[in-house]
Amino acid sequence: MLGALLDWLLSFQVYLPIAEISVSVLLLLALGGGIGFLSGLFGVGGGFLMTPLLIFIGVPSPVAVATTANQTVATSVSGVLAHWSRENVDFKMGAVLLSGGVFGSLVGVAIFSILRRYGQIDLVIHLAYVILLGSIGLIMLAESVRTLRRVRRARGRAMAPRKLHQHVWVHGLPLKMRFKKSRLYISAIMPIGIGFVVGILSAMLGVGGAFLIVPAMIYLVGMPTSIVVGTSLFQIIFVAAVTTILQSIENRTVDVLLAFVLTIGSVIGAQFGGRIGARLPGEQLRFLLALLVLSVAGGLCYELVARPDDLYVLQGLTR
Repeated sequence: MLGALLDWLLSFQVYLPIAEISVSVLLLLALGGGIGFLSGLFGVGGGFLMTPLLIFIGVPSPVAVATTANQTVATSVSGVLAHWSRENVDFKMGAVLLSGGVFGSLVGVAIFSILRRYGQIDLVIHLAYVILLGSIGLIMLAESVRTLRRVRRARGRAMAPRKLHQHVWVHGLPLKMRFKKSRLYISAIMPIGIGFVVGILSAMLGVGGAFLIVPAMIYLVGMPTSIVVGTSLFQIIFVAAVTTILQSIENRTVDVLLAFVLTIGSVIGAQFGGRIGARLPGEQLRFLLALLVLSVAGGLCYELVARPDDLYVLQGLTR
């Protein structure tokens, strides 16, 4: 009975006009709900997981990247509104990050178009995700293991507070600006550079870039943790929107129907993930997230070396 009901639900197929495949609506809702759940549980945007999973279910890599950027806009707006209500958004810093992010997205879309024209975009996306997720996963795993060990050793005795950042060469750069909300007087060069890199990643991989902005702004720039998350989401809204528009005009790889179904699932899943995540220790969450990231990287790595179904594919240059 349960199997028949599941087969009946899976039989509802939706045709994705840009991806040019038919996919179960239930599968897309479950995928969006799962990513939303993980986003609420671990406090991440989920774009770096959504794109590989879309590729796993058969969505072409260019469409997966562009569509994930489209979905990131909706999720980031929701997050910014929540942080804005708590006055945790530095709009001046966000504008500086955005200036670099928009230029980076222009460069990223141009590179994306060139690679797609010569038929190398799938390989580049897979390799980039394997390297990116593998590096992030290993760093997070090592950091979480060290934290777990430190917590166990420190039980029963107070831990000495640690400084989040130190004054390094970054603070000696020119073009200094004062950011009252973040209580900083620093050079605008570093935030612009961080935004530029995130813009390229957003265009090339469909990620929001919070996993890069947040640690960079905390440990390099010295931005307060309570302010950096909301500010990062504010910047991501516009960078992801610019990326979506450029991908739609230049490459025609944004599948709005796919993004819509995924967004519905992710909004629902995020509510449950946020409630459960509030009950679990942070170091355990980071450990679990590291394992998840490494498993996705391993799956993509396997696809790179596995024997394909079609050994030869004829493909002309796209214009």
